[in-house]
Amino acid sequence: MKSILHLKFIALYIIFGFLCIFTTATLTEELLTDRLEEDTSRTLYREATLIANDYLPSYFTDGSPIWAVQSQLAAMRLYLESSLWFVKDDGTMITSSNVEGTSSPEIIEDFNPAEIGGNQFIVGTYHDYFDEDVITVMAPVTQGFSTEGYLLIHKPVSSLDEICSSLLVPVYISLFVIFLLSFIFLLGFHFFVYRPLRQITEAAKQYAMGNLEYEIPVSAHDEMGYLSASLNFMAVQLKDMDDYQKKIVANVSHDFRSPLTSIKGYVEAMYDGTIPPELHEKYLKIILFETERLTDLTSDLLTLNEFDTKELLLDKTRFDIQEVIKNTAASFEGVCTPKHISIELLLLPDTVRVYADRRKIQQVLYNLLDNAVKFSENESTITVEVTEKNDKIFISVKDRGIGIPRKELNKIWERFYKSDVSRGKDKKGTGLGLSIVKEVIQAHDEHINVISTEGVGTEFIFSLSKA
Repeated sequence: MKSILHLKFIALYIIFGFLCIFTTATLTEELLTDRLEEDTSRTLYREATLIANDYLPSYFTDGSPIWAVQSQLAAMRLYLESSLWFVKDDGTMITSSNVEGTSSPEIIEDFNPAEIGGNQFIVGTYHDYFDEDVITVMAPVTQGFSTEGYLLIHKPVSSLDEICSSLLVPVYISLFVIFLLSFIFLLGFHFFVYRPLRQITEAAKQYAMGNLEYEIPVSAHDEMGYLSASLNFMAVQLKDMDDYQKKIVANVSHDFRSPLTSIKGYVEAMYDGTIPPELHEKYLKIILFETERLTDLTSDLLTLNEFDTKELLLDKTRFDIQEVIKNTAASFEGVCTPKHISIELLLLPDTVRVYADRRKIQQVLYNLLDNAVKFSENESTITVEVTEKNDKIFISVKDRGIGIPRKELNKIWERFYKSDVSRGKDKKGTGLGLSIVKEVIQAHDEHINVISTEGVGTEFIFSLSKA
């Protein structure tokens, strides 16, 4: 199997790292630069306003010497790392203090104090007097109620770029750490998601190829572990079902082959004269017996198929269960009379109505009574008892026959199962009777139990809902 999913996550991891670096180098730097420009402009404007209000008005009122103004502007140039221009209201330069590599004009062409607008600053080369972009702020110098001049401060944007670069260093370090942590996430995905998923995929492939022996190692108790355990359980169930189907086919083949072989043998012998005509009646009875076995086996298989295909539709009605018991018991008179077996009915005095499928329950009673008659000794008694408890009706079928060995009690419900002690007495049986009984009772959401002692007898007890 190609590791396509694994490669996809590695590719997503690399793309994630690239996008983080690209976003930080573009968007983060741009946002940081804009924020620095705003903060720097506010600082410059505040300083320009302070100087324009406190120091420069004296130049127009007291006649302060120009060198004093120049000294003040030079000090602020070193503090702000910016060029300071002191101009008249028409843009004529009074004095200035410039950073290294810059100069000031004698008069600012097209000087317009309103060009800064409400933003308090502008960014650019300021009428092309600078070779690089600068942040320019302007504060008026007033005398009385009239504006006599302006103070302009120009700070190079390149100085902000240096600050921005220094601030981005910890951002890149943090980004690198995040990238490493995301690599740990990728490793976690590999060990906790990808590897179990790969094992599950391999298991599905093995199951599709028919290898139901393949088992997924389960080491986690999360959803992946639960899924792996579920698939292992499914494989066991499929294997059991496969073995069961093979067993069913083998048993059906055996049970069909034996009577068919007998029928074929006797018919051929009668046809070629090996069996004389005067013995035909004897062997025709044997053939009839074998065909009845085949008919019973086919009927039982069709009945069980209704349960297996989930097509069993219970036709539930309200009926008197004791009447059904009487009728079913009466149908065994012909079988019980030769063996001197009596069927004792212990019924309730009042009518007992249950809510169930009458035909299916009659089949259950017939199968249980049929087993009881087969395995009862001559001149014994079979007891059918009806009791009531809460909203349930309990029916017991008890014989005094050969019983069932304790180790075989859990196997009697299996299809085609016959205990060793019963094979000699049940030559016509298919081994499906008790399977049908259990399937019918379970389809009614009821329960059936068995109590048996070898050599003493067996009792089957099942419940029905009271109408």
